[in-house]
Amino acid sequence: MKTPEQIRILFKKHLDNSCSHEETQQLMNYFQLDEDREVLKDLIIGTLEIEDEHYKNDLAIMKVVGQVDQDLFVQIHESAQAVPEGKKKRFRLWLQIAAVAAVLALAYIGVYFFNNQPEKVATVPKVTLYDIKSGGYGATLTLANGRKVSLANASKGEIGRESGIVITKSGDGKLVYQVSEKISDPNASNTLSTSRGETYQVRLPDGSLVYLNAASSLTYTTSLIQNGKRVVTLSGEGYFEVAKDKQHPFIVKTGRQEVEVLGTHFNISSYADDEVEKTTLLEGSVKLSASGNYKLLRPGQQAKLSAGKITISETDTDLAVAWKNNEFVIESENIETIMKMISRWYNLDVVYIGEKTNQRFSGKVSRFDKLSKVLEIVESTGEARFDLKGRTVYVSK
Repeated sequence: MKTPEQIRILFKKHLDNSCSHEETQQLMNYFQLDEDREVLKDLIIGTLEIEDEHYKNDLAIMKVVGQVDQDLFVQIHESAQAVPEGKKKRFRLWLQIAAVAAVLALAYIGVYFFNNQPEKVATVPKVTLYDIKSGGYGATLTLANGRKVSLANASKGEIGRESGIVITKSGDGKLVYQVSEKISDPNASNTLSTSRGETYQVRLPDGSLVYLNAASSLTYTTSLIQNGKRVVTLSGEGYFEVAKDKQHPFIVKTGRQEVEVLGTHFNISSYADDEVEKTTLLEGSVKLSASGNYKLLRPGQQAKLSAGKITISETDTDLAVAWKNNEFVIESENIETIMKMISRWYNLDVVYIGEKTNQRFSGKVSRFDKLSKVLEIVESTGEARFDLKGRTVYVSK
């Protein structure tokens, strides 16, 4: 067992980012012992005399940490009541240092945001600060006459009129179609497309609402009606809340299948670089057809289409629509699936170096977090490492 002075030296070296791997493990081993939590509190409070300026660089590192051992944090906070008023500011800084120590201790004993196998022991990763912001709201609307409108930069209000349809950008940022007069050209076509790092919503002329994920597109006539049916063509991923209209079934066409509904909520993921196309039903009913095969979906089911074959299974629908709610939520997914999500949303290229990990990951994080938080959470499992150069992420074991 190390003396308090030896622990103090190790703690100081950790804050200066000069601990060796073995020393970091020693420090984390020490602080995972419940009987030594008082020593940690005394160490933090006893260091209040140190000038704030000396640790400003360390505070930048703390910003990448997302979860705090709340139990220990509260205990340290209660000790603050005895701190003289003039030292309150420094104490607040050291509360953050305590949080870092607590979080690293948790990471070392296997409490991860992304779950690793029970027998795995994670090492404390090297902290790398990435500065890539998340994606956001934006899309490009291509009108029937070929004019392109950047919706992120467009002002709220009317965008254009086509064939008796008024197209506006609403106060909450949606693209909205409204029939204002008799449709003069029912075949006039529009395309709403998102690039990597963009997401958008559109209210179609029938009142149906569509959410588009990153790197996706939706094509439709301004009247929406083709041969008595409401028809749209999807590439990428979209979530649909279809307005009921028994006289005009709603058809979603992708490169591999058609989905027919009357009024329902469902999600389709149909990226060209995915081997499997997924259709997930939240409410109502849908009929899928592909390569001459037909299937009916019930709420809570997901259809997977691969090589012309449709298979249906029960599923957690929250996982399928998490992106619509601005979250990454995964359950037992491989590294390639995770990196595709990251690539599309953060507008990055991904390169794998050497053998890919076969580890499965689960977890949840906001889509509006910076890339640093997302990658470092995965990296903390010890199963993957990342190196960012420009807008390319290099992935290795």
